[in-house]
Amino acid sequence: MKPKDIVLEFYKSDVLLDRKTVSELLHPEVSMDWNSSQGFIQMNYDDFLSLTDQLAKAYVRSKIRISHIIQEKNLVSIRFSHFVKTIENPREEMLMGNFFAIWEVKDGKLFRGYQMSHFS
Repeated sequence: MKPKDIVLEFYKSDVLLDRKTVSELLHPEVSMDWNSSQGFIQMNYDDFLSLTDQLAKAYVRSKIRISHIIQEKNLVSIRFSHFVKTIENPREEMLMGNFFAIWEVKDGKLFRGYQMSHFS
């Protein structure tokens, strides 16, 4: 699978709510530097799985709308908006935030990420 396809698989609808799929797409040594409106966060493999568990408890649906995706060798840049539906109100789609990420793919898995986000 091409690096772009691996990134696209990670951002498919509802994947971020599925621990098994997320774990299969992440390199065991994955690392992400995330600059959010809440501050700087550094995440590893276990942090991603913990985030997935938290999202799955709070939301019944997760949808990613990609506006841009560019691949250069093993680096993939992606710009997207993340929408969710809550357990309390599953009919209403809510914008969680707007994101820009750069992923390095290694051994067919997401290895090193850099992300910026603005939450709504």
